[in-house]
Amino acid sequence: MAASNTPIRIGIVGVGKIVRDQHLPALAKDPAYRLVAAASRHGKVEDIPNYPSIDAMIDAVPELDAVSLCMPPQFRFEAAVKALQAGKHVFLEKPPGATVSEVELLSRLAASRGVSLFASWHSRYAPAVEAARTFLASTRIRSAAINWKEDVRRWHPNQEWIWQPGGFGVLDPGINALSIATHILPAVFATSATLDFPEGRHAPIAARIDFKTSDGIPVTADFDWRQTGPQSWDILAETDAGSMLLSGGGARLAIDGRVVHEEAEAEYPMLYRRFAEIVRAGVSDVDIAPLRHVADAFMIGRHNFVEPYHD
Repeated sequence: MAASNTPIRIGIVGVGKIVRDQHLPALAKDPAYRLVAAASRHGKVEDIPNYPSIDAMIDAVPELDAVSLCMPPQFRFEAAVKALQAGKHVFLEKPPGATVSEVELLSRLAASRGVSLFASWHSRYAPAVEAARTFLASTRIRSAAINWKEDVRRWHPNQEWIWQPGGFGVLDPGINALSIATHILPAVFATSATLDFPEGRHAPIAARIDFKTSDGIPVTADFDWRQTGPQSWDILAETDAGSMLLSGGGARLAIDGRVVHEEAEAEYPMLYRRFAEIVRAGVSDVDIAPLRHVADAFMIGRHNFVEPYHD
């Protein structure tokens, strides 16, 4: 357990777009941390030591308290094991792993080593998510629908890893929606799924998943990477208290068309605040529900092959 008045000495592993856009600015503004090193095969962070691998970073900087793992999920497990075995607290970018089993194993390893593991579902920290959760808890839900549609060329240009096995395809952004849904809705399970795979690709470009609760409440999810123009990141619910729309990826909540909650996004600062909390408390925060739903969709889903995708 780290002392509450001492900055957590943290290293970043995998220096790409998400690190530059989100992780570095969040860490720079948080006095709970001191960024002391980075490891990446390609990228570098200015003004701190940089290493070609997590092994080299841990060997060279033994005083590290924690690492933030931001490489693609297919490569995260091995790095997480090395960090946990070295006694470091671990922050996992989403999704926390390529499979449910490896995340469960990491959770057990963290417990055995007495260090904290954090599955960082950043969309759960969108500004209107808690307000939506409170609203839904106060009424009866009749049905819900997720519409998560965006342009892959805009958000993931030339990122081949996302089309490979373990890259999730459209369910990489789709898992953001599922991380919100599993936080604000009753527990659900998948009943059917259709996954659209472009010819020559190993991950879907679109997916439609039907869920229901144990009480039979229907929840549908429509994910698509082919949407140009305005992007759609919405969760809708019909309830006894009116129609709820959580839009903008969780930034805005409206009931019967009236906006009741909206504020600026601060997901990654809140993620790092939560990570510091669990490190100080000596506990972990590892929810695999969103990942399990993705795994279920791949397990029961019908594969539909569509036109090739080219960047």
